[in-house]
Amino acid sequence: MVNKKLIRELLNESSCTHNKTKKSSCDKPKPGATSGGCAFEGSQISLFPFADVVHLVHSPATCIGASWETRQTLTSYEKQNNTLTGYTTDVNTNDVIFGGTKKLEDSIEYIVKHKNPKSIFVYETCVTAMIGDDMDNVCSRMEEKHKIPVVVIHSPGFVGGKNLGSRLGAESVFHQLIGTKEPKEIHPFGINLIGEYNVTGDMWQYISILEKIGIKIISTLAGDGRVENIQMAHRAKLNVIVCAKSLISLTRKMQEKYQIPYVSVSFYGKRDTSNAIRSIVNAFGDENLSKKAEEIIKAEESKLEEKLIPYKKLFKGKKAILNTGGNKSWSIASALQDIGLEVVATSVKKATLEDKEIASKYVDILMTNPGVEQAKLIDEHNVDILLAGGRSLYTAIKKKVAFVDVNQEKKVSYGAYNGLINLAKDVSYAVNNRVFKIVGSPEPWN
Repeated sequence: MVNKKLIRELLNESSCTHNKTKKSSCDKPKPGATSGGCAFEGSQISLFPFADVVHLVHSPATCIGASWETRQTLTSYEKQNNTLTGYTTDVNTNDVIFGGTKKLEDSIEYIVKHKNPKSIFVYETCVTAMIGDDMDNVCSRMEEKHKIPVVVIHSPGFVGGKNLGSRLGAESVFHQLIGTKEPKEIHPFGINLIGEYNVTGDMWQYISILEKIGIKIISTLAGDGRVENIQMAHRAKLNVIVCAKSLISLTRKMQEKYQIPYVSVSFYGKRDTSNAIRSIVNAFGDENLSKKAEEIIKAEESKLEEKLIPYKKLFKGKKAILNTGGNKSWSIASALQDIGLEVVATSVKKATLEDKEIASKYVDILMTNPGVEQAKLIDEHNVDILLAGGRSLYTAIKKKVAFVDVNQEKKVSYGAYNGLINLAKDVSYAVNNRVFKIVGSPEPWN
């Protein structure tokens, strides 16, 4: 069942920067506020990349469409990628009246028999929370019977938005998985990547660099993740928050329970990638590790700068506006500056106070209502390219400026050094694409 005390705690996260300036670090849900993504959607998005898990949604069939396959969270799991199929108990009117626990139990039995997963994640939704199905009891019995973790995620959509849902998903992992298995050996420079979903393979762009330095990835939450690894996450020496600041609650609790410190980094752009590597290495305080890191950073930056020469010539004098959310409001702005673009403005509508403070160091104009502001700023500053989510494509067409989709719908990775080359290529293709100049023109026959 929904734990009201836990929700109040997560909405009042002590580690959030802006908790010092307002009574609640996250706004409580208002009527209609979850229309852009509910708590269930947030929890499933944050846990979905575990490919050795079957994700079972205890709900009417329509709920599963909210978050299934919304991001290209790539995996190297070869045996059976369970995220390719959506699973639901398909709660109907009879179940609402008489209860859906029997259907949930039968669904778990079917999954164990036919899919043989390493674990099953069972998501509570609005309907099953309101009818009061005792999911904890069912899942506890199934876990004991089949000897695999059956994790319950209490994140019905009505409790709040995606941000809160991510925290609720992490809470389930923290209480039901982390610390339930011990590794054969403990690596002195082991880290957990928290909030990295490996969208279009972002994580794969930098883990090889970390491994060259001597850093070992113990687990990820949840990009290319494995249940067995997250069970052993308590033996890592450092937690690294890569993107989702909402998961700072998890890193704080792991610090309190397991004495694991944490750092928050970004792997977008040359400067931020190098700073991220240094932040991770410096946290260990090992002189040899730091020396190795500096050697690799120098070599990687040198190769990158050589590849960027033609792009910087092309982008000289070009202006951009960025409309995305979270830490991307400043991290991608930094990456665009690294390839030679002038970033006129960035959106901070979905950013935390900390993100806004960082963004102000990179960009002068912070848009709080980008839907209205970006069109005006394109005209005022003679902007050449708009980088945003798919909905802003229409603004680009109307204003006849180039457009690149930099949200989760993107098709290639923009992470780390090699990803920056991919970003430069996509921007160059857009800038050179004549269609943006003619697509908004009247038909020639008129």
